[in-house]
Amino acid sequence: MSDKKVLLKRPNKEIYVEGDVLVKKFDKSFKKSDILNEAINQTRVAEAGLNVPQIYDVRLSEDNYSIVMQYIHGKSVEELMKEDPSKRDEYLTKFVEVQRDMHKYNVPLLNRTKEKFTRKLYEADIDGNIKYELLMRLEGMPTHFKLCHGDFDPSNIIINEDGKPYIIDWSHATTGNGSADAARTYLMFKLRGKDELAEKYIDVYCKLNNTTRHYVFKWLPIVAASQSVKGKPEERDFLLQWATVVEYE
Repeated sequence: MSDKKVLLKRPNKEIYVEGDVLVKKFDKSFKKSDILNEAINQTRVAEAGLNVPQIYDVRLSEDNYSIVMQYIHGKSVEELMKEDPSKRDEYLTKFVEVQRDMHKYNVPLLNRTKEKFTRKLYEADIDGNIKYELLMRLEGMPTHFKLCHGDFDPSNIIINEDGKPYIIDWSHATTGNGSADAARTYLMFKLRGKDELAEKYIDVYCKLNNTTRHYVFKWLPIVAASQSVKGKPEERDFLLQWATVVEYE
């Protein structure tokens, strides 16, 4: 008898566990290249020495695609925050520490953050003048080579049974400026209506990384416009509002 345990099931995607193996199964609405890209991103990050699940196999059939990987036994930071709200600030600090440490890595074969944003900005459905201004801003932003996750979310950080953090879901990984990654996380909290958590997050991030809110927030319209291209329809208006605000205090 199979010990299959379904963790997530959507019309076009299923994630399940069998023993110590996790399988992410996608239907043909996903591009084969995107599935392969996620697997190779995760493999490259693992080879760099970061704590991520090991990739065991990629299966490409006529009906679906699957990524087979190590299953990390533990709980996400999101789950831990919900289980014990009194420790939310402690877990938030741990979350930011993991992000800070991740940004110390350089994985040169990943896509470049600036190049990805440039492509997305050209695709974005925004006013031409604003698009030009955002492209010029992007060009003038400092070029770094830090490992950026692209979807650094409390649900994507698993704390295993020994207390060691593992980062999952590497489909959006790039190498670039860590503050752009932080701007994406901040927007994610705001998008979900978690305004207080967003502000606490950015305060902790700036403190641990010796940077300023103003510098991180200069990335916000760029990140928002980029996210609007393939974002969920219900999120698009919110993101475009942020994309069209040129300056942040």
